[in-house]
Amino acid sequence: MALNVHQLHIFYTVAERGSFSAAAQTLHMTQPAVTMQVQALEERFGTKLLNRTTKKLELTEAGHRLLPQARKAVELMQETDEMMIRFIGDLKGRLQFAASLTMGEYVLPGLLGSFLRRFPEVSVVMKVMNTTEIIEAVAHQGLEFGLIEAPCDVPGIEAQPVMDDELILVVPTGHPFASRDEVTLGEVISEPLVLREKGSGTRQIMEDELLRHGVSDTQLRIISEFGSTGAIKSAVEAGLGLSILSMWTIKHEITLGLLKPVKIKNVSFRRQFFSVRLRSSLLSIPATTLLHDLKELSHE
Repeated sequence: MALNVHQLHIFYTVAERGSFSAAAQTLHMTQPAVTMQVQALEERFGTKLLNRTTKKLELTEAGHRLLPQARKAVELMQETDEMMIRFIGDLKGRLQFAASLTMGEYVLPGLLGSFLRRFPEVSVVMKVMNTTEIIEAVAHQGLEFGLIEAPCDVPGIEAQPVMDDELILVVPTGHPFASRDEVTLGEVISEPLVLREKGSGTRQIMEDELLRHGVSDTQLRIISEFGSTGAIKSAVEAGLGLSILSMWTIKHEITLGLLKPVKIKNVSFRRQFFSVRLRSSLLSIPATTLLHDLKELSHE
């Protein structure tokens, strides 16, 4: 009997997720079906791969030996899907994912327009959430993948960089900083700030970089926090305060002369956007194609 790659994927998912029930949720299968496939794999090899107890699931020695090979099989299946779709150029199905605010509102709309013109038989459902919410949805709520604005170090989640970005200080055109190319961090600390909410990737990147320079968020004059970048831009335009935002989000306002980007001396808020998914999951072909297009856009 030929080795069943699907069974290897199921075994790998069970091992990564730590339980049959969690694997079933990830694979969109029933728990008995997952158990049956693992048992069939054990029967093929003539040995136990998993020790099942009431408290936890543990790999046997044979299971430990098989796990890296199962991982290679899963990765090869993913690579094969990606290669063939690029060759055939035909795509159908439903693409459902979540994106952080910057990605969802400012980067993806143009890309998705081009994507859907190329693949008119694909339907897209995109939810916009902050980074923390997206990681939770991928880890525990069955979301296929997400696009976030900060690194992710959560067990069982695989994060891969897809695009580069830079955050920059943004001031209204009538502000004294607007006539300067560069200001000091000390000058920025003394100014009122309008920022994204805690839990957003933009806020996390800003705080991490400021901490590297010995500045905590308690030292900042934060007068308002918003969950919307659009609201922040309007507040800055109205003179409520300054902000630190992604260059992707302010291109239109810069062109219209409504906002001015200003460099902070010796401070760089460079970051990457990441795709996140369960390490044990196989992405759909529409998902792998969209992520490939994102990486290509970053290199243009």
